[in-house]
Amino acid sequence: MPRVSEEHLTARREQILAAARTCFLSKGLHNTSMQDLIQEAGLSVGAVYRYFKSKHEIINAIAMTVAGGFQQHIDAVAAERLPMIESIEQIITGLDPQIGPGGSLPIALQIWAEATLDPAIGEIVKERYTGMRLSLQAVVEHSVQSGELPPDTDVAGVTSALYSLIPGYALQRLLTGGPDRDTYLAGVRALLHRG
Repeated sequence: MPRVSEEHLTARREQILAAARTCFLSKGLHNTSMQDLIQEAGLSVGAVYRYFKSKHEIINAIAMTVAGGFQQHIDAVAAERLPMIESIEQIITGLDPQIGPGGSLPIALQIWAEATLDPAIGEIVKERYTGMRLSLQAVVEHSVQSGELPPDTDVAGVTSALYSLIPGYALQRLLTGGPDRDTYLAGVRALLHRG
């Protein structure tokens, strides 16, 4: 029997994840069953379960993709060692493509909501979003090192406050359609007294 190529395995996995995203957006994460996912993927039960043993594994894979991709974005911004407000602007700007149709934030919102009901999903979300907050901490540390923030800055406290700006922007845009990025960033600059 010929071996299946790595490309084929990756394509099948992505096919299942794409089907899951479609189902989650149309039926909701809670109301989507494995049978729904299997039907949407157009694969056999065995084929789907070969890649994912449960809906939790699929949710974890999607959360890893969403949070992992955005964490890489934060890491790249932090590596530039820009002034803090410029870093926040770049991080927030990276959210915009994820907010609209086809973006990952509508699914992330469902995962966040489900995390309040399902302890297993809660652990997935906690792990992913704690990782993103740790990535943002590098921005705060650089601001202390550069003298932008005082040497006695509570780095963890400032990181937590800054981190709340990121999902805060995303949630407002998803739930109310606004504010636009420039208005939001003007507000952030005013709060941080950075012109």
